[in-house]
Amino acid sequence: MNTKNEETVQPTSPLRRLAELMGVRSKFVGSDGVEHKIADSVLVKVLQSLCVEAQNDKQIEEATQKILNERHTRLVAPTVLHTVGEESEVSVNTGILEYPTATLILEDGSEYEGDLQISPSKNDVAIPVDGKFVATSLLKIPADVPMGYHTLRVSVADRVEEATLISAPESIDTIEKLEKDGKQIWGWMAQLYSIRSSKSWGVGDYADLADLLVKAKEKSGADFVLINPLHAGEPVAPLTPSPYLPVARSMVNVTYIRPESIPEYNLLSEQDRKSVDDLHNQVEPLNNDAQIIDRDAMWRVKMHALWIIFKSGMSDKRAQKFEAFKKDMGDTLESYATWCLCYDKWGAPNGDDCWEKHLTKDSDEISALAKQFPDTLEFYRWLEWVAFGQLHDAQMAAKKAGMRIGIMSDMAVGVHPAGSEVWWNPERFANGACVGAPPDYFNQQGQNWSQPPLNPFELERTGFKTYRDMVHGMFASAGAVRIDHILGLFRLWWIPEGSTPGDGAYVYYDANVMLGILAIEATRANGVVVGEDLGVVPAETLEVLAKNKVLGCTVEWFEQSDGAFREPKKWREMTLASVNTHDLPPAAGYLNYEHVNIRERLNLLSGSVEEFRADAVKEHNAMLKMLVSGGFLSESALEDESQHEQEIVEALYKALKAAPSKLLAASIVDATGERRAQNQPGTNDEYPNWRIPLADADCNPVLLDDLFDLPRVKSLVQIMDK
Repeated sequence: MNTKNEETVQPTSPLRRLAELMGVRSKFVGSDGVEHKIADSVLVKVLQSLCVEAQNDKQIEEATQKILNERHTRLVAPTVLHTVGEESEVSVNTGILEYPTATLILEDGSEYEGDLQISPSKNDVAIPVDGKFVATSLLKIPADVPMGYHTLRVSVADRVEEATLISAPESIDTIEKLEKDGKQIWGWMAQLYSIRSSKSWGVGDYADLADLLVKAKEKSGADFVLINPLHAGEPVAPLTPSPYLPVARSMVNVTYIRPESIPEYNLLSEQDRKSVDDLHNQVEPLNNDAQIIDRDAMWRVKMHALWIIFKSGMSDKRAQKFEAFKKDMGDTLESYATWCLCYDKWGAPNGDDCWEKHLTKDSDEISALAKQFPDTLEFYRWLEWVAFGQLHDAQMAAKKAGMRIGIMSDMAVGVHPAGSEVWWNPERFANGACVGAPPDYFNQQGQNWSQPPLNPFELERTGFKTYRDMVHGMFASAGAVRIDHILGLFRLWWIPEGSTPGDGAYVYYDANVMLGILAIEATRANGVVVGEDLGVVPAETLEVLAKNKVLGCTVEWFEQSDGAFREPKKWREMTLASVNTHDLPPAAGYLNYEHVNIRERLNLLSGSVEEFRADAVKEHNAMLKMLVSGGFLSESALEDESQHEQEIVEALYKALKAAPSKLLAASIVDATGERRAQNQPGTNDEYPNWRIPLADADCNPVLLDDLFDLPRVKSLVQIMDK
């Protein structure tokens, strides 16, 4: 944290009081264990992104008073959380001589028939606001209010205000229901785009995912496959490689569609079918390229094939299903499809003079474009329908094959700043800030993820509907959802526009509400929630997650303290445990210091290369010591590590199996012997992030057709399925 020349400020200063009032923390404890104070200039910029001006004492005083007055004068908070089976209380603000009443409209439209009692607060103190006194009453929400998203209506005199009452289970209890015979649940980790078959179009797709799930169960006994985020991206090439920078988290990625799996493909005319098959033949050779995933080449060809199928029409029954999908998705689908149309016809929204900067969803030019190209607009709606259907079919195939979980979807932290969600509803996002991470050991320059954060106050105002819809949509085609950077439910590191990652501040969110939403959707889907809780996570945050039975993440290479690795039997139980993550090289690569070589090659170190490499060697030796002492690796393997690489990798997984963790994940790249990292944080085009195909130890391409028959894969399966 850069605090040079920063004047020492008391935490009770007006600026810091205002910041705390808005959920902006004026200090934090970093990965170094040291408390860092946020510079005044950073606080001012972060507050600006929340539409609060605080550049001088007058503005600070006026903003503080305005916020307090608004909170005291509203009848009820716009979002209220209730725990199913427990009685709770909701604060109601009224004049001191006013008597409020309340009704509750349940999710199904019926009125709750129980008794909603409102009584004065015993500890209430009348607060003067604009010459009047405001008192607080307490509304009791009975324990028998059912699970769901309800509407609480509070009335007093001629005023009526509505709030979203989210009635959620206390915790997510599904993991216990999935366990059976005392056998640990394990699965694979895979980057879907990298898992190609002989029928792929150069990039892994939803049909490959279905095949992967079925084969993973039948040939390895796995019960889930954790895949990269499948959120929607751009409609035309060039495509953003990173699945963690989507344009819309509420939509799914249409580039993963398998054209031949669309029912209308089988009804094509002979000429049209030949055209689609010829297009596939153009990109089929890409499946054997072990060096790079070429999404752009694939999509330019596949999109042409999809247009042919779309224009061929569909049966009345299919058309009715399509219409139902459009009605169900509503404005969410329209926002993405319209944005795709604009992108398609006017180009990528780059620069200050682009269409996205000057036009809104209500602009006349947008309506004119939709009328000019109705077929293209419908095409983008249709692509989403097809993509949702094929993803759902993959999950159904997994469950039919006997998987207890099936797809474990990954939820990205946020969306692209120039994406459809930001353009269509800019009020939902902070203006002038993006999300990232402060400097730490693994990323010594900090990280800027280039994603505008959701505005916590807009979330509250709208009953967290954006978040609710996204989680619901993900569980519709998944048995589990992994939330990248689960700490983001509690706080996000906001970096003001034009600042470095080190010059940011943490902004806090209502994690209890979002955890309640996760509990509702997971319960309804009989699903599991996994939160990526790596890095610096406050102890109280871990306690809240544990109480809600959200599984954390345990990574073997991170389970160390004071230069020694912890025995696996001492790891946390309520976690998804793995050897590595997508931000680390595969096990074989890590053992050969690929993480050091990349950082040295790309100048990503703030200190000396020699020092970083020396630390890596110490870490390496400490890991081997743990494996040997735990009985997972023979000491003779240390005499020539290069000749025993597979044995050492498998020892890492033998140790993993000894952990008490509820879920275990084996990386497919570890099973094939791949060494290359999928992603190097802190880089963009300097490294081919998210473009590495699945290959073996000799960099030969590995197709899904052969994957589970490879001797090295079979060997690892024997360890995991023991």
